[in-house]
Amino acid sequence: MVKVALPLLLAGAILWWMYRGFTWDEFVGTLRGDVRWGWMLLSFPFGISAQVFRALRWRQALEPLGEHPRTHTCINAVFLSYASSLLVPRLGEVLRCGVLSRYEGTNFGRSVGAVVTERIVDMSFVFLFSLFTLLAQIPFFMRFFAETGFSLGDFLRGFTSTGYLVTGICLLVLVVAGYLMLHRVDVFSRTRGVMADFAAGMMSVRRLRRPLLFGCYTVGIWISYYLHFYLTFYCFDYTEHLGAVAALVAFVVGCFAVLVPTPNGAGPWHFAVKTVLVLYGVAAADAAMFVLVVHTLQTLLMVVLGFYALAVLAFTKRITTYNKQ
Repeated sequence: MVKVALPLLLAGAILWWMYRGFTWDEFVGTLRGDVRWGWMLLSFPFGISAQVFRALRWRQALEPLGEHPRTHTCINAVFLSYASSLLVPRLGEVLRCGVLSRYEGTNFGRSVGAVVTERIVDMSFVFLFSLFTLLAQIPFFMRFFAETGFSLGDFLRGFTSTGYLVTGICLLVLVVAGYLMLHRVDVFSRTRGVMADFAAGMMSVRRLRRPLLFGCYTVGIWISYYLHFYLTFYCFDYTEHLGAVAALVAFVVGCFAVLVPTPNGAGPWHFAVKTVLVLYGVAAADAAMFVLVVHTLQTLLMVVLGFYALAVLAFTKRITTYNKQ
């Protein structure tokens, strides 16, 4: 119960603090009059393609283990996993393995191992992506600071005590979540049979028949995520001029913010991306409204895909382990 309530409380506290001066009418008014819906709708297919690429990559990682689940089941399992994580953070990773086990007769331990390997690959990719972004942005920040007279000291002094508190709490929750995750893996590993399947799943990447395709899926996932976010900049007058580089910085910072285990990064993501936009000259109120609208609509897309997956799976014929033999 605590593991479910704590992330929700953290997300709620951060969102309340950020939007305590906003009204519901302001949010509705922004949706009705300020959002360019053509650009918003154009961003949605990339949110979907990111999940589809993830499903295809996961299916490929299972092939060396003798597991060949149907493609549409993998895709719906991923859709459902993202939607379920909105209720309980990180639940989706286990749930999608359970979906394959139920409908495809796939070994659960091997599926989990493949998912863990995927996450390691993603973390490595994001780290390299972030390093590239930082190095590419050094000249920009030097020029930005020189032309605007921006002082890091002044910026930090303008960072309220509540802002420091929110940052500290997010980091603390991230550390605690990491410890609990490692503890779960340790407990999980004490079951010999399950551990053997788990280890096999983790090592599956070493025996991929088409490693280049695996890499293309990975690049496709993150390019889709980026475009899903970047195109929303053109939805608002105050962000359309910022460009692809500013979007890249905000995207990378947001990737690290969602590591804090709250539903879809709610709270930490809002706080982190808003801070970046303010650094790029967007008014604080506008930046706060931008992240609220974008996060809300992209979260609704996940919910819709989750219900779609439930509907499709309800009519999907199950393949049991017996039938596979």
